[in-house]
Amino acid sequence: MAADSTPSDHSDCPSSTGDGLLPAELHAWMLMLAATGAVEQELRSVVKERLDVSHDEFLILCLLAGHPGEALRMTRIAELLGRPKTRLTYQIACLQHAGLVTRQSVCGDKRGVEVALTEKARALLKDASATLATTVKEGLARFMGPAQCEAMRALMPEA
Repeated sequence: MAADSTPSDHSDCPSSTGDGLLPAELHAWMLMLAATGAVEQELRSVVKERLDVSHDEFLILCLLAGHPGEALRMTRIAELLGRPKTRLTYQIACLQHAGLVTRQSVCGDKRGVEVALTEKARALLKDASATLATTVKEGLARFMGPAQCEAMRALMPEA
């Protein structure tokens, strides 16, 4: 490797210029996925260490935390996370076993099930939030270079 080249320098790579076979929007999306995937990978280990849950379970906790004071139906959680309902049932069971969520039948709907955070989960998320936020912020700073930032602006000019 040349002395002036670093592993993260992909400026000579044809796929990083956006002038290949992909339309600009798809190329931008792929750059963003790569950067967020790298951050997500770093976050997985921090989530496991700090919260002792899987990354998918963490996403459920975050979704519920984004709706404070209210329960969400499992079908809605599956929709919002793009997860199969059967897989979600297993993850919710794991979270319930850990004392992080409660689930109950929806009044008037025998098949409907609502899920809510417990106080234990709220406290755990509150204690870990600074570390998790720092992991995301530092990861984005490392993996979101000029190409990714430009791609994001092109996809979402109002952002």
